[in-house]
Amino acid sequence: MSHIISKIRKRKRKDEQVGYEDDDDDDNNDDECYDSSGNESPRPSSSSEEGGGGKKKDLNGIITSLLLLEEQEKGDQDAQKKASAEEKSFFEANHRNKKKTMLEYYSNIQDYYAEVQETERVKRKKSRSLATSVAAITAIAADDSLQAEKQAKQGTGGAGSGQHRRLWVKDRSKAWWDECNRPDYPEEEFKKWFRMRRQTFDMICEELNSVIAKEDTTLRNAIPVRQRVAVCIWRLATGEPLRLVSKRFGLGISTCHKLVLEVCTAIRSVLMPKYLQWPDDDALRKIKDEFEVISGIPNVVGSMYTTHVPIIAPKISVAAYFNKRHTERNQKTSYSITVQGVVNPNGAFTDVCIGWPGSMPDDQVLEKSALYQRASGGLLKGVWIVGGSGYPLMDWVLVPYTQQHLTWTQHAFNEKIGEIQRVSKDAFARLKGRWCCLQKRTEVKLQDLPVVLGACCVLHNICEMMNEELDPELAFDLVDDEMVPEVALRSVSSMKTRDSIAHNLLHHGLAGTAFL
Repeated sequence: MSHIISKIRKRKRKDEQVGYEDDDDDDNNDDECYDSSGNESPRPSSSSEEGGGGKKKDLNGIITSLLLLEEQEKGDQDAQKKASAEEKSFFEANHRNKKKTMLEYYSNIQDYYAEVQETERVKRKKSRSLATSVAAITAIAADDSLQAEKQAKQGTGGAGSGQHRRLWVKDRSKAWWDECNRPDYPEEEFKKWFRMRRQTFDMICEELNSVIAKEDTTLRNAIPVRQRVAVCIWRLATGEPLRLVSKRFGLGISTCHKLVLEVCTAIRSVLMPKYLQWPDDDALRKIKDEFEVISGIPNVVGSMYTTHVPIIAPKISVAAYFNKRHTERNQKTSYSITVQGVVNPNGAFTDVCIGWPGSMPDDQVLEKSALYQRASGGLLKGVWIVGGSGYPLMDWVLVPYTQQHLTWTQHAFNEKIGEIQRVSKDAFARLKGRWCCLQKRTEVKLQDLPVVLGACCVLHNICEMMNEELDPELAFDLVDDEMVPEVALRSVSSMKTRDSIAHNLLHHGLAGTAFL
């Protein structure tokens, strides 16, 4: 429309110039319009001049209308841009407020569970103290009764028979466990039930003996350490309900539940500092060399992955644990908590972060982890931890290219970095395949679940270090949805470094050709 208006304006200026020339001609002709007597004769009117004046008026009206339309269109565009800017700022502010509120909410949840756990611990401690006191009083009363009976026998010449008081315990069959505990029990059968050889099982029992061993009392005999450890490991390995655990080992359901939590707590407190810890400098150099042999990428100290463990819908904060991606894929309502782990080239965990709600994406779980805090303090400077597309690119986190239409160099880089990612994914697949309790919703309370999951990770490391091979029948197909974070790039220098690594991989013959 502006093009048309400019043409009309040029035409108008041209017509005005022509009009001025006509006026000059009229003035010259006026001097000649006299008759022979010297009187001025009237000038004849021209219909063409009248028509020309009307056209000029119409043209002026059209130009005025077009100008008004142009101004109105500009005003509408300015108003639309202003409204769009206001709407964008409103949405950004709303998003920031929601994110801040959600993070505060998650922090409050963790504080609440910490308080609940502390309260439960104090209650258990008081219950144990009370039970010990009652047992001691009962034992003293039994001794007094026994002495009184002896004195009565001596006074009556030994007439009558003495009856001893005892605590009534339901008689349950322990035949299955007694059979498994025999030295000549087949090694393959033992490994089938406990996911490890007897040698590894004995080592774990020896490590935990000083923490979980109990003494016999006058009322009952203590459960042996081997049986305590066996109850916990069999429960984690099979994922069977406590009712079946009770039948297998000849113990009460509540006793089995208590043993599982006690042994898992002991594993986390005694064995985790020894078998699941961040490597020292010498171990890191070895890890770098092994990962470089695998992929050709230098300075890689770990492969990171985040998986979800299904849980029963919690009584509080249901929305926080709702797993939308699993629900949409499986067409079944799903609730979960997350387990983030970093593994070495052998598939053993060197760092874990357990217990954050399943609605949180991978990048937010990473920001909540102790690993992120250590990296922020500069402890991971100059090294890489390789993650999937669900993590952001940072100074210490190396991720694949996620944009469309990748170049050959970027394809080659993604292929090699995928080999490192496969190490952590395979490790989590073995973790869930070996400990079947992680595959389905468990009976463990939400506040106790991080302890159980931490024990599973420690036992996984022990099995990997002891070269306990996983039965192919227990292979687990690991599926976790990855979402590209809202801010996928958080370091410009890391982007340049990644491009340089990709260039070196392709042009130094270190990249494969699977992408061709």
